[in-house]
Amino acid sequence: MASSVTSKRPYHIIVFGASGFTGQYVVEEVARCATEGIDGPLKWAVAGRSRARLEKVLEQAANTLSMPALRTDIEIIVADVSIEESMALMCQQGVVILNCVGPYRFYGEPVVKACIENGAHCIDICGEPQFLERMQCEYHSQALERGIYVIGSCGFDSIPADLGVLYTERQLKGTLTAVESFLTISSGPQGGGGHDATWQSAVYGFADSGALRKLRRKMGFKPLPVLGPKLKTRGSVFFSKEIDQYSIPFMGADPSVVKRTQRFLLEAEQKLPVQYSAYVGVGNLFSVAKLACGGLLFWLMVKFSLGRKLLTTFPSFFSFGMFTKEGPSLKQMEDTSFCMTFFGEGYSDGKDPALGPPDAKICTQVIGAEPGYVATPATMVQAAVTVLNDLHSLPNRGGVYTPAAAFSNTRLIERLNNHGIKFSVRSYP
Repeated sequence: MASSVTSKRPYHIIVFGASGFTGQYVVEEVARCATEGIDGPLKWAVAGRSRARLEKVLEQAANTLSMPALRTDIEIIVADVSIEESMALMCQQGVVILNCVGPYRFYGEPVVKACIENGAHCIDICGEPQFLERMQCEYHSQALERGIYVIGSCGFDSIPADLGVLYTERQLKGTLTAVESFLTISSGPQGGGGHDATWQSAVYGFADSGALRKLRRKMGFKPLPVLGPKLKTRGSVFFSKEIDQYSIPFMGADPSVVKRTQRFLLEAEQKLPVQYSAYVGVGNLFSVAKLACGGLLFWLMVKFSLGRKLLTTFPSFFSFGMFTKEGPSLKQMEDTSFCMTFFGEGYSDGKDPALGPPDAKICTQVIGAEPGYVATPATMVQAAVTVLNDLHSLPNRGGVYTPAAAFSNTRLIERLNNHGIKFSVRSYP
């Protein structure tokens, strides 16, 4: 049953940062899914710093979706992360806040803090491990005490990977012990692309990688136990027979998020963790050479303030056109899709892992449309719908969680299958 709205909390969902590049597509996705409340249509609003820009977003959504009522029926809330009172007022009006304001390392914490203090659940699409892990370290106890859910990385980072491992585990008839995922992105003649905000998050994230290592030492987690053979780490660049192209380790948040989920399931449900490694296909040798040159330049520049300034000022130049201040065109998004393939191994039902090597294998896939601005709004909004409708199935009545930790006992995978993010079992090659 959807969490009820009242005169004191009139909206099921508030999209914060609705006028940002990703936020505008989240607004459109909420509008498409507004009929998915159990007790009637979802009531929702948009929020951000500029009323004029928010009005423009609603106008654009009304035209794109042929929903003229969006121009007049959707409330606008002016809120700014630097003004605590405005954040409190916004959070007091919504059941779930969809936070689209990044980079999260700069703007995310005031939203988490305001949500917990004012009784609103918080969902973000952050792909920054330092922010995600720090929020868990510093706010989990407060969120748990107040009965508030803070669920990070609910976009392409990292719902396909995190729920993909969970799905793979449930489809294997036995005990899953290890999974490797391979991401491939397909695009049309114009290629794919990303927005400057994603590029900025990457620049500052890699520049401050030492802070993440320091945070992890502070948290003091012991290594997770290993069931079965230890998963071998592949090289920095290798040819993958699984996807028939050169591949590299995936540098995003997925490995961090999946590991946090596995730790939670071990501690909360005494489930032995699944080992996980993530890779991404990069194409042929020319693509590898191009990536190596660009990657080396990037690593050198992020170490210095002047280098970071240049990288963030000229994203298109330093990313070879992949990231721009304008973001991808509608045509680029229409022609782009992703496929994440999982190769798992483990032990069949009744087989004792102590008595021999794994004897069971499984291959699964998660596929969807353009990852950053089509799939991400879909996963984020369905995560919110799940919080509203399956709240009783979430763990511990509150806390800071990864997607699979929060949604393992809900119908989120079913909802995603109905909204273009398809989970399936494939034949093992």
